[in-house]
Amino acid sequence: MRVPQRNKKMKAFLKNYRQSPRKVRLVANLVKGKNVSGAIAELDFLAKRAGAPIKKLLLSAVANAKNQGIEADNLFIKELRVDKGIVMKRIMPAAMGTAHRINKRTSHVEVVLAEKVAPVKSSKATKEIKIKKADKTKTK
Repeated sequence: MRVPQRNKKMKAFLKNYRQSPRKVRLVANLVKGKNVSGAIAELDFLAKRAGAPIKKLLLSAVANAKNQGIEADNLFIKELRVDKGIVMKRIMPAAMGTAHRINKRTSHVEVVLAEKVAPVKSSKATKEIKIKKADKTKTK
């Protein structure tokens, strides 16, 4: 039986988004590594078409985290990956009976959120306890 872990990653996926991955990566690289509230604020005012779907995806990942009992204030974007989706091949008629191919590209977007962990400061008392435990093991 597996025990669920507290620090589990929160994910959300957007499959077959009808925009080129190259264009979507421009938006993804802007918010990668930022905290969730800052990323949402930046996506609100971004003048790129991919901003709205990525914001919606990010809010979906935050909702998944809330279902696990994690507050949105502690979350940051650990990974925001944009992969190539399917390519729909279409034909455009050209001069003298020829045809040119048009590739309609799609993207797969995955966002992974993680919880910020505050560094634990060890006090002098805890260091002394560790030293005493180490001395006891040496004498045995």
